[in-house]
Amino acid sequence: MRCVAAALVILLTAACGAQQPVVPADTVVATDHLGRALPTAAECGPPKAGKQVGIFYFLWLGEHAEQGPWDIAKILAQDPQAMSKPDSPLWGPMYVAHHWGEPLFGYYRADDPYVLRKHAQMLSDAGVDFVVFDVTNNFTYKPWYLALLKTWSQVRAEGGKTPQVAFLTPFWQPARAVAELWRDLYQPGISPDLWYRLDGKPLILADPDLIAGTSGNTQQDRATELTAGHTLGQSFHTDKPLLEAGGSFPTWTELNSAATLSLRRGGPTGEVLVTERREKLADNAWWVLRLPRAEPAGDYYLELSQPTGKVGWWSHGTDVFPAGEAYADGRPAAGDRTLRLVQGGDGQDSLRSFFTWRKPQADYFQGPTGADQWCWLEVYPQHVYRNSRGEKEMMGVGIAQNAVDRRLGAMSEKNSKGRAWHDGANDPAPDASDRGLNGIEQWRRAREQDPRIVFVTGWNEWIAGRFPEFAGVKEPVMFVDEFDREHSRDIEPMVGGHRDAFYYQLVGEIRRFKGVATPEAPSAPKSLSLQADPAAWASVAPTYRDDAHDEAHRNHLGYGRLPAYVNESGRNDIVEAKLARDADNVTFRVETREPITPHNGERWMWLLIDIDGQRATGWEGYDFIVNRQVTDAATTTLERCDGTAWSWTPVGQVGYRAAGRQLVVSIPRRLLGLAGKPVRLDFKWVDHPLRDGDIDSFTTDGDAAPNGRFNYRFAE
Repeated sequence: MRCVAAALVILLTAACGAQQPVVPADTVVATDHLGRALPTAAECGPPKAGKQVGIFYFLWLGEHAEQGPWDIAKILAQDPQAMSKPDSPLWGPMYVAHHWGEPLFGYYRADDPYVLRKHAQMLSDAGVDFVVFDVTNNFTYKPWYLALLKTWSQVRAEGGKTPQVAFLTPFWQPARAVAELWRDLYQPGISPDLWYRLDGKPLILADPDLIAGTSGNTQQDRATELTAGHTLGQSFHTDKPLLEAGGSFPTWTELNSAATLSLRRGGPTGEVLVTERREKLADNAWWVLRLPRAEPAGDYYLELSQPTGKVGWWSHGTDVFPAGEAYADGRPAAGDRTLRLVQGGDGQDSLRSFFTWRKPQADYFQGPTGADQWCWLEVYPQHVYRNSRGEKEMMGVGIAQNAVDRRLGAMSEKNSKGRAWHDGANDPAPDASDRGLNGIEQWRRAREQDPRIVFVTGWNEWIAGRFPEFAGVKEPVMFVDEFDREHSRDIEPMVGGHRDAFYYQLVGEIRRFKGVATPEAPSAPKSLSLQADPAAWASVAPTYRDDAHDEAHRNHLGYGRLPAYVNESGRNDIVEAKLARDADNVTFRVETREPITPHNGERWMWLLIDIDGQRATGWEGYDFIVNRQVTDAATTTLERCDGTAWSWTPVGQVGYRAAGRQLVVSIPRRLLGLAGKPVRLDFKWVDHPLRDGDIDSFTTDGDAAPNGRFNYRFAE
């Protein structure tokens, strides 16, 4: 096609007055490298009130590492038999963390501000409302969460978005971690705007019964069965305010046992202070009633009644609890029953009342054993976790599970449930792992049950310790929580492999769960000359926004012994775009936070256009590019991609003018194949990507509007 002089004009303008409706973040579009397009409002329906999504987030990258990194994928590529060679020099030391692959942002440390900014942006773009930090190993990672809170607070101060934050503490011994978090973060009130709140208070995933010192009786030598029409009870006296009371109840392995537990003031005929009916009792589990407010010191009575199926109360035949006695049918009986009490006045009342507590369920299979519990990972089909009001509060969604048959296993074991696991088996298709069928199955289950909250595992775990055995299984080399690309559960994009497929899968699944806003309709056609007054753009809608202060700048030490990662590609910070059209031209306008740099900079202010919405045509779906070849201060090039490789053919030399913070680009419809047709296209602006032909560079380098693979869509 011969070169055609055309009105491609870049014009300095001033601020354009009142803003038109802004395109919501969940209406940008994208297609991943597998050809999967993000769902739109037509597929997902409108936003659903109250729906939220959290994701497991890991702070430990760098905390325990003075060596490495050791990358399992690269080790196995060098020696495919290394898993049978525990003495291979390719492995790092025993018990030391190994990466399962290389993150897109490199082997980073969890306090790298560049990475923390990228995470905040990517998770917010995806629709993630909160992250949950893993402190289950009794390290709270204070320097690392403070680094994140500092960076995310700065992002918010600059007008950006970030998720909220919460913590998952050790399942069976949370007291130390909770006390440290209270002392170091919550009590001094650091970054309270970032705390994730549930029911009006900061959420902490910890068993509240294990926080304060408990009293009561744990001695037992028999299980006393409760039969229909009868009651079992235990009296007790407290010398401090009473907060909780409960017992341990066997079901003799039955799965459908139920009962009612009540707490009375005084004795068997006293006022009922709290009562709870529980179905599907867990065998031998502690069932504790929480009072709505502290009750004064005095005499109380705990009663088990109305059994369904087989249920009892663990007891002792002799008097082992001097402050009370066992009862049967409201009359004293020999011995004592198990009893767990939590009392106030021990200096921790402020801590206990500060949080919304949710007991974490560690088991992948069992499901909830009571109300107000959360899971973090389960095998399909996942359970619904209800709060004390009986509402469907949350469910877990996992990308993969270190479960083998019906037991906890290591990810490196045969038959662990990797990314391709679904319908009860591993899918052998070559692309099954990249398609994330395990996670898709779990998301489908969550949508069917429709809880208020979905908690996803996970974002950026990346590492697992090397072990010689786990859970009674011995193999030459074992990795428990992460292993390789298939047997890992991180969503954060990686170098090579599945790249960013799981990130855009996350975006799509969140949209299906939460709904999608309806895009604003474009304003009426409008002709804008080269000398149009800047105020003329004020009536052009919609307004496409991009994050400010997100141009790439990085200089931070890498993981282990790696030197600093340095990236100074950030140059023009794109903040806004618009599109107008008339009978002859399609006009694009872009604005940056600071004055735009000179046109002779490398890879300067590209405009990419997908004219047909098809990834199969053009490079990554983009059919046209502007400014890849800028001739001089007045002339640039419009080019077309006729295949799918990074190869461009000039369509025409066009004039332009650049100055200040804003550009306006007006392209004749005929050059885009839109003469006499409605304008329906996707587009994006990109400045200073460092690698030609690599769309990952739109995420790691310079600035892109919108971010990563996302595109703005215009459809009249």
